[in-house]
Amino acid sequence: PSKIILVDQAESGLFDLEYELVGRIPSNTEIVVKVADVSDINRMSYIFRTHKPSIVFHAAAYKHVPLMEKNPYEAVKINILGTRILADLAAENGVDKFVMVSTDKAVNPSNVMGASKRIAEMYVQSKHYKYKQILNEKNTKFITIWPTRYW
Repeated sequence: PSKIILVDQAESGLFDLEYELVGRIPSNTEIVVKVADVSDINRMSYIFRTHKPSIVFHAAAYKHVPLMEKNPYEAVKINILGTRILADLAAENGVDKFVMVSTDKAVNPSNVMGASKRIAEMYVQSKHYKYKQILNEKNTKFITIWPTRYW
């Protein structure tokens, strides 16, 4: 790719990822790093308008079950609202593909984290069907994947 845009609210992880990528990608690939919260629609909208991504890999989510059981508001805000914001912005900005990286815990959810991820998956899947069947236009392709292992 000519540009990779990294967005995360955790600056330490973002810093480490940028440092790791610099030595692994071609020198002519631009790396843009943005510290931002996916549930902040104004910030996300600005990033989409400014950088015009063609593919979005959405892996932003809380993943630690015990912590999310104690903080359900945050699980819902980030996992559901954040996903909805990103998926809607992807469609509005003509992104070719929106790939949501999910978790096996969303298959038969038994906790807040799994349920919030499942609802987010369902939203992304509904966007796919809406654009594919109702509008019958070439629009954003919405894809949900479950990694076999974490990176």
